[in-house]
Amino acid sequence: MENPNLFQTFSKGHLALPNSTVEFNMLQWHAHKQFKGVSLKHIITSEQTDGLFSYHLVKIEPFMKIGMHIHESQLETHEIISGTGICLNQTTQISYAPGVISIFNKGEQHEVTADADGLYLFAKFIPALV
Repeated sequence: MENPNLFQTFSKGHLALPNSTVEFNMLQWHAHKQFKGVSLKHIITSEQTDGLFSYHLVKIEPFMKIGMHIHESQLETHEIISGTGICLNQTTQISYAPGVISIFNKGEQHEVTADADGLYLFAKFIPALV
């Protein structure tokens, strides 16, 4: 059975590290610098991993999108938590819904558009997004 409050569960969750805990509700939302209606919580940053990877909670408002773009030097993954949408990956269309995971190799063009209920996902970048 799908949990419609899964995003709320994660947004109040935490990251357990060997010597500390990061409470997600203590992290601020940051508006995406380029795409309107897109916000991020930076759970793990480049500074914390010596540039190896970064981990972000992403919220895309209803009918908004992360427009077509490329990360030239990062592999990127999306893990869909809540909501629905479409990802265009090169020439492939991927339906996004809770439980879907997608991977984009570095240099691979992609965009993500949220449906009427918005879209919430975890995005990981290897090496880290700076």
